[in-house]
Amino acid sequence: MNIVFDFGVVLFDWQPAQFLATDLPEFANTPQAARQLAHALFGHEDWHAFDRGTLSMDEVVQRSAQRLALPHDRLDQLIQRIGELLTPVAGTVGLLDQLAQRRERDGELKLYFLSNMPVPYARELEQRHAFLQRFDGGIFSGDVQLIKPEPAIYALLESRYALNPAETLFIDDLKSNVIAAQGRGWQGLHFENPAQLGAALDHLLGSPP
Repeated sequence: MNIVFDFGVVLFDWQPAQFLATDLPEFANTPQAARQLAHALFGHEDWHAFDRGTLSMDEVVQRSAQRLALPHDRLDQLIQRIGELLTPVAGTVGLLDQLAQRRERDGELKLYFLSNMPVPYARELEQRHAFLQRFDGGIFSGDVQLIKPEPAIYALLESRYALNPAETLFIDDLKSNVIAAQGRGWQGLHFENPAQLGAALDHLLGSPP
């Protein structure tokens, strides 16, 4: 069985509205304003191009500051440090540890990741978090210039690691990404929280001995 993890929300806490409320409070001075600004910044095609690896960090800062009338220097400081703001979700990391132990016992599991992640953050996460070594492999979008939910990035993971779609479970917090995986014949799980994921894995794999 192949189990493929998304990173943001699933393995790493992703709170964009909170980041903006903390670093740019005058532009995100209510929860609604913070959510709207987060969508305008992180849901825009410029950010998607940054995810894809076709727009640099400097370029996305410059474009976003101009488009949203935000102070360039402060936005730059925020975007520079997002890698350190991506803190592990303890419950999910614990489940990953359990799966890695199970893999060592029975050898039937393989663990992979498939994450929309700009290159600078990908490298920082690799350096900061030793638990990522538990994975047998994976793909960051910025490294391959493809992003979810494009079918090509799922196909690339399949071909790179010789995955059988019918024996592959994909875990993501975005339903559109899960649906794209299911469209390739993968099993899909829409992540809500670590407890829900743990129960689903126990149902799929059986409780660990």
